[in-house]
Amino acid sequence: MHVIVATDGSQASLAGARQFKWIADSREITDVTIIAVVSPYAALPFANELGPARSAGPAELSFNDDAKLALETVAAEFADWGPTIRTEIRTGSPAQEIIRAAEDLDADLISMASGSRGLSRTVLLGSTASRVQHSAPCPVLVCRPTPHSERARG
Repeated sequence: MHVIVATDGSQASLAGARQFKWIADSREITDVTIIAVVSPYAALPFANELGPARSAGPAELSFNDDAKLALETVAAEFADWGPTIRTEIRTGSPAQEIIRAAEDLDADLISMASGSRGLSRTVLLGSTASRVQHSAPCPVLVCRPTPHSERARG
């Protein structure tokens, strides 16, 4: 079974990856591809909650570096777990790129967190998670970490 784990660099996406690992049976999973999508048209192209804070100077601002750090942080959660772990950075609409990755990689499951930013955190299923859920070519596991969830803690 090939699983895609999506991260947007938020603490919620890291907690969602931990929840997925907690419920998954690593004996049934052969590959895990962790994907980060940098959205060049978004007000916030990529969150930087998993790495050190950076100043907002133009020379120091690199969303690809932030995405790479987020991928490394999430991949570290799966170290020595069993399946082959791969990482990939894509550019574009997060929902479209996650769906496209699932098609390209012939994924059997997509795991992602919802509600990591904005109003959707408190009221709605995250818009990216909702779009992926409705259009993915495979099942989608949407993890909704809560502050008191034991599974969300590291």
